[in-house]
Amino acid sequence: MIIVLTGIDGSGKSTAARALVAAVRAGGGRAMLVSNHAGRRVMSLAAAKLGVRLPDQLVDAVETVLRVGNVLLSHLRASRFDGLVVMDRHLHCQLALRRAKGLPRGRFLPWLLARLPQPNAILHLDLDHAEAHRRIAARGTDSETLDDLAAFRSGYRELPEFAGFVQIDASRTADEVTADLDAGLVFLRLFGRWPA
Repeated sequence: MIIVLTGIDGSGKSTAARALVAAVRAGGGRAMLVSNHAGRRVMSLAAAKLGVRLPDQLVDAVETVLRVGNVLLSHLRASRFDGLVVMDRHLHCQLALRRAKGLPRGRFLPWLLARLPQPNAILHLDLDHAEAHRRIAARGTDSETLDDLAAFRSGYRELPEFAGFVQIDASRTADEVTADLDAGLVFLRLFGRWPA
């Protein structure tokens, strides 16, 4: 079983993914967390330190190579694992970033998405961009502008695939989100779909 978590920076994807895996393991189940990062944080911090803004096309090219490599490795690991695989981010994230930056969708990522094993659920942690900005500032490990976060949120919503995502209200506490995910996972196992 594969579950994918998406959402803008600051929405709590990684926290929710770790909590979900921990809850399954605590209940005696088998679960694995895989991360499909693209080096975005490292590049943005390096660019800020150098006082430059990297061209969007260059950033997208580097991110795409890294994310595709991570996604393919994650699916390979998932194919060899008997249990729940939680994927923190996926190719949808790169498509949403492209949309946010006004870059073309391209053909390769949609083609690859159609050929990879389909997850049992894609859970989108939805959070207002202003709250996401506040959370990012509080953690102090990276930075995002309000405008970039707003564009990223819109980028997700404009994806043709977004209609099939399960939206999770990420404005609540981490414990409340985790409880929702735990209940949804039970429902998915019983009925083969995430609750509406």
